Amino acid sequence: MKNLIAFLGKAALCSALLTSAAQATTVLFKTSMGDFEVELLDEHTPKTVENFLAYVENGSYNNVLFHRSIRGFIAQSGGFNYDFDEHEVSEITSLPTVINEPVFSNVRGTIAMAKVGGEPNSATSEWFFNVGANASNLDFQNGGFTVFGVVTEPGMEIIDAINDLPIYNLGSSAFSETPIQHEPAEGEELTGDHLVVVESVTVINSEPNTIDELPLPSRNTGEKEGDDDDSSSGGGSSSWLLALAGLALTARRNK
Repeated sequence: MKNLIAFLGKAALCSALLTSAAQATTVLFKTSMGDFEVELLDEHTPKTVENFLAYVENGSYNNVLFHRSIRGFIAQSGGFNYDFDEHEVSEITSLPTVINEPVFSNVRGTIAMAKVGGEPNSATSEWFFNVGANASNLDFQNGGFTVFGVVTEPGMEIIDAINDLPIYNLGSSAFSETPIQHEPAEGEELTGDHLVVVESVTVINSEPNTIDELPLPSRNTGEKEGDDDDSSSGGGSSSWLLALAGLALTARRNK
């Protein structure tokens, strides 16, 4: 009986920790599909949040493309900018890699860092939104993918809309699963007006305790029954290794 009481007490404490006040800088994503906010998990993933905010502050996420989307799984961005004057795509200049901080699970409605397969500490600028419940997959691949923020409602409506768009292969491995907001006519060359663009990411409240109670995602226990395949990057991508200056965007819709 005493053991049961002790167990229940510990369970209640863990539950309280996951719903108590949390440090969370608020950022606003302005996109061509609509705007939404994300609460960053400053206290729990400090290095990852610091890394993300460095790209925000230097303007790297201005006119950055959603270059990868897998329906019901993830929507990925943070790697490539579009120049609306020159109609060119260029790779974001990467800062040093950031250490992996796999504290929380990759549940729906979270933002996590993408990285290179087989390299747990390889994250730089790219990130993705978990559209599906991806904990059973992404919590265990490649050392676990670092969740560093939570989308506030009704932001997932916009991300779901992006994830539901037609997917095109634009002739490059980095752009083989690209969501298209406005479908082109047959043979038409794509421009930024066809693509889903994050116009800017800005800090709208820099106080780390911006909300009283943040519904934190489940903790990543790092334990999984059965085989643990760490060979794939899952929601991550090695696309940031590619140099894509002046990519000619010609479309082929995926079947």
